[in-house]
Amino acid sequence: MARIEFNTLLEAGVHFGHLRRKWNPNMAPYIFGEKKGIHIIDLNKTAVKLEEATNAMRQIARSGKKVLFVATKKQAKDIVTDKVKPTGMPYVTERWSGGMLTNFGTIRRAIKKMSNIDRMKVDGTFDNMSKRERLQVTRQREKLEKNLGSIADLTRLPSALFIVDIVKEHIALAEARKLGIPTFAMVDTNSDPSLVDFPIPANDDATKSIELVVDAMIGAVLEGLEERKRDKDSGTATPDEEPEEEAVEAPGRKRDTKVTAKMPVEGEDGAEDETEAGEE
Repeated sequence: MARIEFNTLLEAGVHFGHLRRKWNPNMAPYIFGEKKGIHIIDLNKTAVKLEEATNAMRQIARSGKKVLFVATKKQAKDIVTDKVKPTGMPYVTERWSGGMLTNFGTIRRAIKKMSNIDRMKVDGTFDNMSKRERLQVTRQREKLEKNLGSIADLTRLPSALFIVDIVKEHIALAEARKLGIPTFAMVDTNSDPSLVDFPIPANDDATKSIELVVDAMIGAVLEGLEERKRDKDSGTATPDEEPEEEAVEAPGRKRDTKVTAKMPVEGEDGAEDETEAGEE
């Protein structure tokens, strides 16, 4: 994927950081200077880091793995939803449920609960309930759909996360680091880029800046998927992995804790009790 031009980044306002008093010292290598008390991001370094991130993202998509996009802030949620949905990749734009990665089995059971409710509507069980019971179940289904519907097809832990604003999404970042899942993220001047495997120094508040970076990442995903399709046609593609346990190592970083996420077992007891964790 071709490197995005300096002027394109400039026009999108990618260079505007936060007030000087809000800066994170670890962002110093990516800061060009200061203007009227606001830090200015070095767009030359942004272009380099964005190119590195898109190349890595393309390889992940080419290997048939899933990337989870996380953006719950108002400026980013609609952009991510519109851009990511056509790719078939999972995304979280409403709220990050604690344990979505580290307690993945419970989240999968909550998703299974949605399927069970849908099945009840088809097999007639729903009709035999009282009006109050139907209302409660419907509300529960709507809440689950709002929080988890966009990851309903995520049957195992994602191979990478892309995050808009790691300060706001610090829980998602912490869970990914704990599991050793590679992370891609937009990092503004108030962020710590050392926490991210593929940091992209950029304004994470302006919609144009967010859209530009997300577009670049989605473009890389689509390129990877297209390359995978060509590989399949030629018979050289590697089969998708379906492991019982997911243990992905981030490049150049050891896991903070040795953790593996065990996949949920069909028909496992206690699904209703643990579903609440996914709904909170």
